[in-house]
Amino acid sequence: MSPELLSILVLAVVFVVATTRSINMGALAFAAAFGVGTLVADLDADGIFAGFPGDLFVVLVGVTYLFAVARANGTTDWLVHAAVRMVRGRVALIPWVMFALTGALTAIGAVSPAAVAIVAPVALSFAARYSISPLLMGVMVVHGAQAGGFSPISIYGSIVNGIVEREKLPGSEITLFLASLVVNLVIAAIVFTVCGGPKLWRQGSVDAPEPGDRPEPGGTGKAKDPGDQSAPGGAGTAPDSGTTLTRPSPTPTDLAATRLTPARVATLVSLVALVVAVLVFDLDAGLTAITLAVVLSAVWPDDSKRAVGEIAWPTVLLICGVLTYVGVLDEMGTITWAGEGVGGIGVPLLAAVLHCYIGAIVSAFASSVGIMGALIPLAVPFLAQGEIGAIGMVAALAVSATVVDVSPFSTNGALVLAAAPDVDRERFFRRLMVYGGIVVAVVPAVVWLAMVVPGWG
Repeated sequence: MSPELLSILVLAVVFVVATTRSINMGALAFAAAFGVGTLVADLDADGIFAGFPGDLFVVLVGVTYLFAVARANGTTDWLVHAAVRMVRGRVALIPWVMFALTGALTAIGAVSPAAVAIVAPVALSFAARYSISPLLMGVMVVHGAQAGGFSPISIYGSIVNGIVEREKLPGSEITLFLASLVVNLVIAAIVFTVCGGPKLWRQGSVDAPEPGDRPEPGGTGKAKDPGDQSAPGGAGTAPDSGTTLTRPSPTPTDLAATRLTPARVATLVSLVALVVAVLVFDLDAGLTAITLAVVLSAVWPDDSKRAVGEIAWPTVLLICGVLTYVGVLDEMGTITWAGEGVGGIGVPLLAAVLHCYIGAIVSAFASSVGIMGALIPLAVPFLAQGEIGAIGMVAALAVSATVVDVSPFSTNGALVLAAAPDVDRERFFRRLMVYGGIVVAVVPAVVWLAMVVPGWG
C-alpha cells in the first residue's frame, strides 16, 4: 500500500472513531498526524507542526474572546435590537441582511474568513434571541461571503485571475464573479426555504423595544402584520396563517438591552475598529481582536472576567488538530498525488468533474486559495487539448473549492461553530458536517454540468 493511500485511510479512521466515540476529533487528528508523520512520512516535529494553523488558532481565539466580552456587557443584545428595528421587525429579513453584508465585505476586498469573523457572532446572537435556526443563519453568512468573494477587486478574484493569467489561459473576471454569486445565492435561497425561512415570513413582524419604551404591567405586545393598522398593543394577524401571534410586553431586561452604556459604546467602537483594521489597514483579524478584547477587559474587568472561559476551546482543538493532519498530507504529497492521478485519466470531461470533487473535498479541510492554486495548473494539460472550455473549468473549480467553506473544518465553518451562543456544540457540529457533506456531494457535479459540459470559454 502506498504511503499516500495509507494516509487517506487513516483520516477515514479518525472520522469513524470520532463519530462513534466521545473523543474530540482534533485530539485524534493530532495523534494521527504524529503517527503518520513519524512512521510513514519520516517527518520530524517541525515537519508535523508545519501544518498547524497558527493564524486560524489566533483568529478563533481572538474573535470568540472579543465577542464573549461583547455578550457579557450586553453589546450583542443591543445590536440584535438595532437589527430588528432596521428591518421594521421583519425577522425573516435578517438572514438576508447578513448574507448581503458579508457579500459586500468580501466583494470590496475583505478576506472571506475576516468578513465571517466580523458578521457571524452578531448574526448568531440574533438567531439565538429570536429562535432562528443557527444552521440557517451560519450558512447564510458563509454563502454570503462566498457570493461576493470573486469580484474583480476581491482577494479570491485577484488570486484566481492572476493564476489564469500566469498559466496563459483564457479568462473572464465577470464570468467568474457571476458564477460564484449565482451559485451561492441559489444555495442560500434553498437553505432558507428548507431551514424555516417560510415560517419566519408567516410570523409577520415583531416589536423591538425602543429606548424610550416603558413596560405596561399586564400588557401584551403583538407580532404585527405589515398591513395591520391597529394601535400598539392591538391584535396583529400573521399573513397567510389565520392565527394571532403574541409576545410579552418589553421587559426591563429587554429595555435595558436598548440602552447604550459606556462599556457598550466602547465595544461598538472596538468592533468598528476591527473592521477598519482588517479592511483598510490589512491587519490580522485575530491579533487585532485579542488586543481590543484585552483593552476592554482591562477597563471593565467585572463585565469580562468570564470571557476567557467562553472562548470555544473544544472547537479550537478540533479545527487545529484536523488541519495539522491535512498539513501532514500536504507535506508527504498526498494531495498532489491525487490530483496527478486524476489528470492522467485521459477523458477530459471525467477528469474535469474529478478535479472539481478533489477541490471540494480537500478545500473542506484546507485552504481554498491553496487548493485553487494547485488544481488550476494541474488542469492545464487536459485544457490544452481544447475539449474543455477554460473559462467554465476555472469557474467550476473556483466555486467547488470555496462553496464548501461551510464545513466545520474550514475556517469559515469553524468561525460559525465557535460563534454560536447557547447551542449544543456537538449537535451543531454534526449538522454543519452533514450540510457540508451534502454540499461536497452535490455542488461539484452541478457546476460541472452547468459550466464545464456546455464548454464555456
